[in-house]
Amino acid sequence: MKIFCLVVLMTTTATFGVQHGDRPARNTNGTRSPVLAMNGMVATSQPLASAAALRVLQEGGNAVDAAITAAAVLNVVEPNMTGMGGDMFALIYMQRDGKPVGLNGSGWAGSKGTVDFFRSRHLSEVPATGIYSVSVPGAVAGWFKLHQKYGKLPIARILAPAIEYAETGFPVSDIIATQWQGAAEKLRRSPDAARDLLIDGRAPHQGEIFKMPELARSLRLIAEQGRDAFYKGEIARKIVEYSEKNDGLFTLSDFAEFDAQWVEPVSTNYRGYDVYELGPQTQGMTALQMLNVLEGYDLKSLGHNSAEYLHLFIEAKKTRIRRSRRLYCRS
Repeated sequence: MKIFCLVVLMTTTATFGVQHGDRPARNTNGTRSPVLAMNGMVATSQPLASAAALRVLQEGGNAVDAAITAAAVLNVVEPNMTGMGGDMFALIYMQRDGKPVGLNGSGWAGSKGTVDFFRSRHLSEVPATGIYSVSVPGAVAGWFKLHQKYGKLPIARILAPAIEYAETGFPVSDIIATQWQGAAEKLRRSPDAARDLLIDGRAPHQGEIFKMPELARSLRLIAEQGRDAFYKGEIARKIVEYSEKNDGLFTLSDFAEFDAQWVEPVSTNYRGYDVYELGPQTQGMTALQMLNVLEGYDLKSLGHNSAEYLHLFIEAKKTRIRRSRRLYCRS
């Protein structure tokens, strides 16, 4: 595989008193150069995750292998945004299928979460945060479901970069450091979260090397023992023990009986293009509804970011989100 590297020298030039941007290219005011490749490409929110996924492609892995690698590394280097304690969704197009395929890796609520349970805690709705808001993590089941059907490389190789960064540490990048700092107060309220995600009660600084040995151990168990290590083994038992200790909703059967599900994507046609999304567990349906609302408007004539343009988009979004929530509540 050929890899092309483009190095841009940052400079500022002035010609005839006109100040230009700092890129010696046609688009002088661009914030970054476009990425160009012939055989594959990876895009994530963190360079270490992108690099790890790219190595998987270079070693003969496919897009699914690379996507799981990226998600696992983000679990480590961007813990404020993603992780195996949450859910995952996938919209895949593989040439052998000839059509888009969806995977729903969102976990269900704990079986203790009945109406009577919440009423006995004097709650009229499920809280947005805290132990009562936690559902069974679906990410690991989704990774393995995806890998079982489409993966090429062994799961141990796919998870190896995440394990390495968790064990040996990684330099915290600037945006993530800022977001981490914003969550520090909430993390301090939980002794367990503070122990694993803070340094002497504070968030790590930009450039500081941070290690997650407990997360590395969990990832290694999953790499060696498979998905059952998470849903039927030590990890499940520890999660349920913590839940019971803190008045949570989980039982061991909630984990043992769970699995991700293959689903049929939903779609609409927008100006001649078929657009596919996942169903009501995501906001994908809302996006498709918004396209349907905008279909009949001449958006170009409104002018980009004009008052009329922004007003139309905002109203389309407001209307569809309200209706989507009502539909979801009925289901």
